[in-house]
Amino acid sequence: MLPIEPVLGGLWSALEARGLAVLQAPPGAGKTTRVPLFLLERGQAGRILMLEPRRVAARAAAERLAASLGEAPGASVGWRIRGESVPGARIEVVTEGVLTRMIQSDPELAGVGCVIFDEFHERALAADLGLALTLEIRGALRPDLRLLVMSATLDAGPVAALMGEAPLVTSEGRAFPVETVWLDKPWSRPGGPRFEAAAAALVAEAVAATEGGVLVFLPGQAEIARVEGLLAQRLGADVAIQPLHGGLSFERQRAALAPLARGRKLVLATSIAETSLTIPDVRVVVDAGRARRARFDPGSGMSRLVTERVSRAEAEQRRGRAGRVAPGWCFRLWTRGEEGALPAFAPPEIASADLAGLALELAVWGAAAADLAFLTPPPAPALAEAQALLADLGALDGAGRITAHGRRLAGLPLHPRLGHMLVVAGGAGAGETAAGLAALAQARDPLRGASGRAPVDLALRLAALRDPARVEAEHPVTVDRGALAAIRAEAARLRRMARGTGSGAGLSAGAVASLAWPDRIGKRRPGEAPRYLLSGGKGAALPEGDRLAGAPLLVAAELDGDPREAAVRLALPVTEAEIRDLHADRLRRERVCAWSRRDRAVRARERLALGAIAFEDRPWRDAPPEALTA
Repeated sequence: MLPIEPVLGGLWSALEARGLAVLQAPPGAGKTTRVPLFLLERGQAGRILMLEPRRVAARAAAERLAASLGEAPGASVGWRIRGESVPGARIEVVTEGVLTRMIQSDPELAGVGCVIFDEFHERALAADLGLALTLEIRGALRPDLRLLVMSATLDAGPVAALMGEAPLVTSEGRAFPVETVWLDKPWSRPGGPRFEAAAAALVAEAVAATEGGVLVFLPGQAEIARVEGLLAQRLGADVAIQPLHGGLSFERQRAALAPLARGRKLVLATSIAETSLTIPDVRVVVDAGRARRARFDPGSGMSRLVTERVSRAEAEQRRGRAGRVAPGWCFRLWTRGEEGALPAFAPPEIASADLAGLALELAVWGAAAADLAFLTPPPAPALAEAQALLADLGALDGAGRITAHGRRLAGLPLHPRLGHMLVVAGGAGAGETAAGLAALAQARDPLRGASGRAPVDLALRLAALRDPARVEAEHPVTVDRGALAAIRAEAARLRRMARGTGSGAGLSAGAVASLAWPDRIGKRRPGEAPRYLLSGGKGAALPEGDRLAGAPLLVAAELDGDPREAAVRLALPVTEAEIRDLHADRLRRERVCAWSRRDRAVRARERLALGAIAFEDRPWRDAPPEALTA
């Protein structure tokens, strides 16, 4: 019997009485695999939607639920994730962004009887928005709609209060004892090993000292690949090393989750293995103490994944994976003394992520953030900045209302910057270039330079999508074929969305990129150093000797975020003619009278400007005296 079973009766009573509930249960209690089926057994009307924070977890949960019913996915149970759908008649497991799209297209959620928010403690931005929208739907349109929030480590009281003092049901769970092993001294010290080497050494130590399956938590795909390479030289042939991350094919993900016929399994996973997923026979956890989080990156103007220390709640969740089948061990890549410095919980994504997507969804819904029940309200300055960007892209009108263009952007699985680029460039016949740029902008750089960093020119990345061998032969770079394959697949998917009419034969990649980053169009400053003034008013500089250093105009797709003069990481050249043509509505003719400190006189100028940069600048010869006097 699963640990969750004793509280299921009380959970059903709460849902029958109030239509709302919060279920708090530790990892391994059986929330994901048992609760939806129990609701079906009790006669829950309508379809059940269960939200999972990750695609891997959504598919795996749907497969387990279907197997429990003795069915294949696609009968009673299905899933819906970005780019993939398997219909289910009674239960549908979806990712959080999919729920938002469903709500926006059908605000009543017709046919849905219950929405379950699984793993809500992760506090993803899409989950916070989804809960706020479903609470409003229930209050205004569907009082019969049942809502259930399930969490492992979250302080559930505030969530219950947000839901109108919803009943709180707690399961104690059941776990075997887990022995925790800390480092004797910090690995990150002068003269100490690199992160991957330290992690690999700890894994080898754990394998030698224990028995059973091993689950290793690493921050991302690149670290997994490097640690896998190091371990392949240190471990015996009886240890099967299997990576597990969102970039793998579904077949390889399923293989990592399946029991091993013989030998010892060692799974190198990202945080997707913290919750929802069941990996049989794991008795050992090695926690490298790092996690990837979405943070707004001023350098790219979008959210990016950054690597941070795990919180104590995340560390405890990872530790619990070792005690699900038998007594186990947890090896931590930090000292016992360092543990007190870890934050208690991971910050909610809404507090630090780019809010452009949220602002767009709110505009489509026709509500202000203050009108909805957010557990953590979106920060007002960040939300205002996001709304200004949407207005600049034509997604909002002068009154802040959604436009037809904005509705189209909201239907695309892209940041509004990239969606705008895809739509406009697709209409001009340059959809293939836009799809490639959009896919590259969302992925880690597939190029590596001989000295560490590859050239800034994004055109090399686009060329690598077509012919990586030629790019390597003609430039001092290496191409990551694995990363490139994922980017190609995403570009192909986006290309199908970018169908349009028109001839984009003369539209360069730089011109296409300027649609996504109109505030990053840069004009070279006078002087020898490759320094640029961006249309948004900031300064930027190229690395000395870069192949783009002589470009009079460029579009900076990524900067390092320095507020004074940012270093350009990725860019494309663009011509003045293209800017004048594509951004004619942004160009402003202005007459300016200003005091010149250098000349110690008033200077009157006529300018044609795009933001802070001028394409024409000449004396204003007939400036009226009152303008000069002012």
